[in-house]
Amino acid sequence: MALNQLSVFIENKPSQLLKLADTLRRHNVNMRALSLSETTDFGIARLLVDTPEKALEALKDECYVASLTPVIAVELSDEAGGLYNILQLLADAGINLEYSYAFIMKKKGSACSVIRVDDQERAEQVLGSAGVPLVSAEDIA
Repeated sequence: MALNQLSVFIENKPSQLLKLADTLRRHNVNMRALSLSETTDFGIARLLVDTPEKALEALKDECYVASLTPVIAVELSDEAGGLYNILQLLADAGINLEYSYAFIMKKKGSACSVIRVDDQERAEQVLGSAGVPLVSAEDIA
């Protein structure tokens, strides 16, 4: 149950995230989660949004370099060790975690960890077999 994550390259200059947010605002796209990583000149904004295809089209129309990337989102307990259990399952299966970010869900006591792995199908099998709830786009709407 992959989610489509929006990945957008933006220059590492003042107001670039503001401009990206403005583009999404003007196209009535709602952000659900955001992660930023940076290098000296550029950064990558990774976003979960309510309408990924619409957001991608809007960003490309404004000359952003953007793409959709499949990611897995898992529900975990909002308590110490919640992420550890997920990471241990992936490590035991030899699955490499490329990056991750997390946010608190509306459901009380739950958090969501968004993960990008080198073998998504296998990761979904491992997590599903262990009873880890996968989060759908509807769950975070």
